[in-house]
Amino acid sequence: ILTDMLKNCQLCPRACGADRTKSRGACGAGIEIEATRASLHMWEEPPISGTNGSGTVFFSHCSLGCVFCQNHAISRGKKGYGVSVQTLADEFLRLQEMGAVNINLVTPTHFLPSILPALAPKLPVPVVYNCGGYESIETLRALEGLVDIYLPDFKYVDNQLAIRYSGTADYFEQAGAAIREMVRQTGPYRLDQDGMLCSGVLIRHLILPGQIQNSKQVIDWISDCFPAGTVLFSLMSQYLPCGRAADLPEINRRLYQQEYDEVEEYLFQKGIEDGFLQELSSADHVYIPNFDLTGVLSGTKNKQDFPG
Repeated sequence: ILTDMLKNCQLCPRACGADRTKSRGACGAGIEIEATRASLHMWEEPPISGTNGSGTVFFSHCSLGCVFCQNHAISRGKKGYGVSVQTLADEFLRLQEMGAVNINLVTPTHFLPSILPALAPKLPVPVVYNCGGYESIETLRALEGLVDIYLPDFKYVDNQLAIRYSGTADYFEQAGAAIREMVRQTGPYRLDQDGMLCSGVLIRHLILPGQIQNSKQVIDWISDCFPAGTVLFSLMSQYLPCGRAADLPEINRRLYQQEYDEVEEYLFQKGIEDGFLQELSSADHVYIPNFDLTGVLSGTKNKQDFPG
């Protein structure tokens, strides 16, 4: 069914209808898997990276197209290298041999028909589905039993912000339904004896400059939807004015400490304790991966994630 969807692409909520066997979709992807990096990644949340690192594959293109994307070079740029299903499966194996505690798929949805065969039979380590939250329920259901950990963003409750910054008028509705489906599939989050995430949903929210109310509404939604012990929540301060943020003066700056502090205090007031906070020092270009095709091109096996 998913392969047929590539001829009239419905993989994400944009449902652009492109025949990706002949052209590219709204996300920029054609029929061939394109990736930009496959390496051990140390900068996810602690129960995902652990001490060895998360075996992370960064895929090119994205259905969202956020104007401030820190990975804009690959989400909206032309970086990427075509890989076969077998090459992808070989990379999953290589990353496990390097000590990866899981296999982490970053923005994979638009290549899902080709990724699914590389996930079968079920991998011996957890599979992490790392996405922007703007997902189709039908597509997510094809992942049931193959994905152990969902790592979605939940960017907006305010759809006016979603229109301005991500070009989607229905982000809140689509992401909210998608996250509920993810939780249905995995159940409450589960940590192993070493504190590593075995299964469950970890929701990320990046605070945007000047958009404190939106962040509080996100916290309200999570508090209302999920009892304590159901999901993990990561409140992120790492915003940098990347991509086309320079064209939008209100977000063409870093987050102020007082903005983060206000949202953090609200988080505590709502009683959400299962999760993670970030220091403002996380907003540094050094934490943006070098998309140099490490692990994607034959013979490139460097496990260092970030320059100097």
